[in-house]
Amino acid sequence: MLRISKLTDYASVVLASLAEQPEQLRTAAALAERTGIAAPTVSKLLKQLHRAGILISTRGLHGGYQLARLPAQITLAAVVDALEGPVALTECVAGAGQCGIEHNCRVSRVWLRLNLAMRRALSEVTLAELAGLPPDPGRPPLTPPRSSIEHEARNP
Repeated sequence: MLRISKLTDYASVVLASLAEQPEQLRTAAALAERTGIAAPTVSKLLKQLHRAGILISTRGLHGGYQLARLPAQITLAAVVDALEGPVALTECVAGAGQCGIEHNCRVSRVWLRLNLAMRRALSEVTLAELAGLPPDPGRPPLTPPRSSIEHEARNP
């Protein structure tokens, strides 16, 4: 089963909370209280997201964390990369030399195509969308209207 880790899921909740007021600094304790996620877990996530450049931190009495960029500029792919590492559905898409049978494998092209589709999908979702913030008027909707989906299903 393909599944992101609980930490990545929690990171999306913490980031969505930060996205609501991206200019405001929030402490780990305040985010833990706001999200219902244990404080040690929130602290761990904040450090990882800071190291990945998704968050900036300010030290001191009035310090805390905030987004390094606008929510519309942070993709879900960046979040997943920060916590899980790069998306790699199979060993062969993780890089050359990772699989012992790659020299005579007939399925690696399909896995590569699927991996690219997954990566593209994660790159198309922004933190703003994830947080349910109003959409950017210049960006097309993520999901086509229902009639388009039904048309494609009938006419592949």
